[in-house]
Formats: sequence, C-alpha cells, structure tokens
Amino acid sequence: MRFRRIYWVTEQLDEQGRSEVTGVFTSIPDLIELGLGVREISEKKASFRVSLCELDSKDLPLLTLEAPGFEDFEAKLQPFLGTGEFSREEYNSLADALQSRTF
Repeated sequence: MRFRRIYWVTEQLDEQGRSEVTGVFTSIPDLIELGLGVREISEKKASFRVSLCELDSKDLPLLTLEAPGFEDFEAKLQPFLGTGEFSREEYNSLADALQSRTF
C-alpha cells in the first residue's frame, strides 16, 4: 500500500464564510461516496468547499473548489493527473459527482 501525501478535506460554510471541516479523505472514491453532500448535523449550509491538502504542511491547500459551480475544476486538477496521485477515471468520476450534486 502506498503512503498518501495529499488528502481531500471537505468543509461546510455559513453565510459569513466560517467553515466546519466535515471530513478528510485519502481517495477520490471515498471523497465521492462519503464526503460530498451536506451533512445534516452541521448548521453551516451556505456553501461547500473541497480542498486538496498536503500532509504535514503549513502551506495553503494545493487547490480549493467551492460550490455551487466548482469554478476551474478541470484546470485546477489537470496538473495532478501526471503525478500518479489519481487516475483519469478517478478524475472523471469526481467531475461527474461534483456536477451532479446539489449543495
């Protein structure tokens, strides 16, 4: 098993932009299955954000995608396809999932 250096972090935001982390996921399949969508236990329902973060780093996330439009999704994820962090199939699955979810 390969040790992952990047993780997907999901957050829900309120109207003032304050966030609540709702999950941390090591793979796109887990992100899609478990992480996408609004958690009913959270009171923060104004927006939804997904960030790709490097482990053990004080730097900003590698990328951030925010609902409702997830602007520049393809351009932001394209550089990661060549690194082996995820496959074209996972990329396509995530694109489909983000476009089909209502946040």
